[in-house]
Amino acid sequence: MTDGTCEGAGEGGDGIRWGDGIQWLAEIGGPRTGGSAAGRPDEDGEIGGVVFARGIPPRELARRMGADPAAGTEPISDTEVRDLDIEVYRPGDDGDGVIRVGECGGWSFAIEYGDSTGGELLTEIARDGVEVVHFRPMPEQRPALLDYARDGAVLCGFGLGEERWRWGQEPDLLVPDLIAASVLERDGVTPCDPAAAGSAGAGAGAGAAHRRALGAVERRFGLSLPRAALDGLRLPAYAVRGKPGMQPR
Repeated sequence: MTDGTCEGAGEGGDGIRWGDGIQWLAEIGGPRTGGSAAGRPDEDGEIGGVVFARGIPPRELARRMGADPAAGTEPISDTEVRDLDIEVYRPGDDGDGVIRVGECGGWSFAIEYGDSTGGELLTEIARDGVEVVHFRPMPEQRPALLDYARDGAVLCGFGLGEERWRWGQEPDLLVPDLIAASVLERDGVTPCDPAAAGSAGAGAGAGAAHRRALGAVERRFGLSLPRAALDGLRLPAYAVRGKPGMQPR
């Protein structure tokens, strides 16, 4: 299907697997290799983050992130986003932020490009009982970050590989899940794999540890994002900041 809506695990008639979970997000946001123009999203697939929200539909998620809900594009692929006129850095003015939105397993999601708004509007997105999980790859300033918010407050967050350092109103909320996933020892502080702890994200050991941490969050909240969302899956796009050109160049 091409409207960005999926129903749990399995494979659709179009060959898109919906049961991919989120552990594979540990693979994105590596060192830049593309040769894209300065100030534009890299052409090698880098994204700014993924916002998951439970309790609101995708269009409302777009609105809470700053979009005009009536101004969505026709569904487009990740590759086609790279053809939009997006300036990430604009001296003296806001950079451009764009999202593509869909729904999977009871959670709406927004894939962020450019100077998006998921981080700064996290508590606004999470108001009125909405739950939000925000993943940011942070390729230029590790670690990758995870936050969980609900009812207008950030309850907990941590960096992948730095789970012993946590923040939020309930910073230890996910500690039992991280212990069960062999990310942290029973004291909730000591990493199970000291060699991967604090890693900048390189190496098989760090990658496996990051996947375990993402797996803990995946199982706790029932999160899934099809890999096709960063490939051929077509989703409506919205401008959330700046003045991006929303028609392909």
